[in-house]
Amino acid sequence: MKYIDEFRDGDLARQIGARIAAEAHPDRSYSFMEFCGGHTHAISRYGVLELLPPNVRMIHGPGCPVCVLPIGRIDLAIRLALERGAIVCTYGDTMRVPASDSLSLIKAKARGGDIRMVYSAADAMAIARANPQREVVFFAIGFETTTPPTALAIRDAAREGLSNFSVLCCHVLTPSAITHILESPEVRQLGTVPIDGFIGPAHVSIVFGSAPYDHFAEEYRKPVVIAGFEPLDVMQAILMLVRQVNEGRAHVENEFTRAVTPEGNLKAQALVSEVFELRPSFEWRGLGEVPYSALKIRETFAAFDAERRFDLSYTPVADNKACECGAILRGVKKPTDCKIFGTVCTPENPVGSCMVSSEGACAAHYTYGRFRDIPIVPAAATEEVTP
Repeated sequence: MKYIDEFRDGDLARQIGARIAAEAHPDRSYSFMEFCGGHTHAISRYGVLELLPPNVRMIHGPGCPVCVLPIGRIDLAIRLALERGAIVCTYGDTMRVPASDSLSLIKAKARGGDIRMVYSAADAMAIARANPQREVVFFAIGFETTTPPTALAIRDAAREGLSNFSVLCCHVLTPSAITHILESPEVRQLGTVPIDGFIGPAHVSIVFGSAPYDHFAEEYRKPVVIAGFEPLDVMQAILMLVRQVNEGRAHVENEFTRAVTPEGNLKAQALVSEVFELRPSFEWRGLGEVPYSALKIRETFAAFDAERRFDLSYTPVADNKACECGAILRGVKKPTDCKIFGTVCTPENPVGSCMVSSEGACAAHYTYGRFRDIPIVPAAATEEVTP
């Protein structure tokens, strides 16, 4: 298939790996963060690390929208279903993210909540049309990639007068998270890692383009290479980052030229700007409060804002103390540094959000054995972990 098979060629991958090994200076180390969970998944699935020299290190970033969803936000959705009788619609991965009181959306569904998995905001609108006597709430999560469809649903609902439809908006923004990783005061508590450059997200950049990273590269002197999600995309991006570091450059380069342009999708950006505005602050799981890192629904469309319609009040909830998701999302620790990884915490029984989505660092490591020297111990052989 065009643009798939060509970018999974093992011989070409080995050639690029050999080039990286030849150009990486043996007397220095290179630490690159793959911000997006899609890249973490690809690196683990296709064995990219095995093709890299030991002094080129890949670090996980917080670019998995399910992983960074804080417990308090999931609690709001659960309350809407169990206490307000609303039909809550959301994406499949979101259903399994751990929340308070040992609950998740899927467990709340088992307790009688009308919680439904959908593939899009349009699906949630269809459910609202089919149930005019019920309140239907779309629990919207994701980065810039999934924001335009949510904006379109809100605008269409307003034009249609779909009065029983609303959105619990938890859309977050990529650049603010990258900045926060480098600047946040929590670095003093959790520690930090040297980051020499970033692999920029693919689908996110299709929407807002490569230009927004220019200021970031100039301000923090960190090179950024936007890459697709196939293994050769990632390998080529790593080679481009090694070359920038060797040459002392800090520019934004676009490996994913077949889909990403400097300006991005202007029509999608205009739609998002029409419906949403910046939140002054938003809590990310593992990162804490991040200024201007998320979106809220504008006053013009307030009738479709579930937070206003149901007068919801957000309450932060601490993560499970045994879980290292916070440090993993910052790149400070690897999944295998967590004492419950692969024992109590597995994809079938996730304790932390990083084990839920296939794009989560812990789930990718567990599934594809990114560190095969770490034995996976059956859950039955371990003690239960309490929050």
